[in-house]
Amino acid sequence: MSTIKKVNLGNQGLVVPNIGLGCMGMSQIAGNDIYGKADETESIQTIHRSLELGGNFLDTADLYGPLKNERLISKAIKGNRDAYIIATKFGFEINDNEELTWQFNGKKEYVKKAVERSLKNLGTDYIDLYYLHRVDPNTPIEETIQAMSDLVKEGKVGYIGLSEVSSETIRKAHNIHPLTAVQSEYSLFERSIEEDGIIKTLQELQIGVVAYSPLGRGFISGEIQHPQDLAENDFRRTIPRFQGEQFYKNIELLNEIKLIADERKITASQLALAWIASKGFLAIPGTKRVKYVEQNIEASQLILTTEELNRLENIIPLGTITGNRYDESGMKSVNL
Repeated sequence: MSTIKKVNLGNQGLVVPNIGLGCMGMSQIAGNDIYGKADETESIQTIHRSLELGGNFLDTADLYGPLKNERLISKAIKGNRDAYIIATKFGFEINDNEELTWQFNGKKEYVKKAVERSLKNLGTDYIDLYYLHRVDPNTPIEETIQAMSDLVKEGKVGYIGLSEVSSETIRKAHNIHPLTAVQSEYSLFERSIEEDGIIKTLQELQIGVVAYSPLGRGFISGEIQHPQDLAENDFRRTIPRFQGEQFYKNIELLNEIKLIADERKITASQLALAWIASKGFLAIPGTKRVKYVEQNIEASQLILTTEELNRLENIIPLGTITGNRYDESGMKSVNL
């Protein structure tokens, strides 16, 4: 029996659980275990356990691996495809040798190539939600969205979305084809899409918000107490939020969040997920372990009081500097 709440994602008809499963950490990216080593068997068990609890929304991308994460999901959903809602992304260019070029490609021809490759890797003939992962600055967004719209007409894609885009880009895209969702990093430690007016735009246009890294890339779990706790090849070492003096300032903020969680006898992670759910957004915390997917889905049922919500937002109010969420080069590709 499902133990998870369902919500409308946007106004185009897609109904999803209010907590999904981010699958990125289940695979390497370009040969690196950026979130620590993953075990394929345990990852598949995590996907299956999520489904048992009603968490049938899986988020992936062709970037992850590249391509390996989609293939892992194919194994997990085999024989039960229609029970899942699959969201994947394209836009980081991958060549015919399955290598990342680290360029962005939103050209019409590449859209068609990318979707066929994802369909094959996922072992399916349709993708529920298809995102442009990052805007290609050399291709008009209208061209990319028109190509994605064609995929909907062909029945290969159910709904379309964007990731890490500005209000201006959202409006341009939505004029070509209705967007169902926009994905962006969003958590108690990262609220820039509120400050930039992006959430306001999405609410005006009735486009769903999908919050990735809702636990601050694992920061809110409390398992990382020192920068040295991260493996040498963990990409979080490159993120200003996890570095030096800023790291320890953020630990102080986290300790205040934990006080509220302790009062409710829940984890700080569950509290952070309930905060996002209270806004009507879809959170997609990433995990590759069964125990964490169970804890995350428990959070879908939590109702926070107005007082608790206010206390949380007063700990890290808008404008609080917690450190950039990417290094300098990564920041250049968000909110375009």
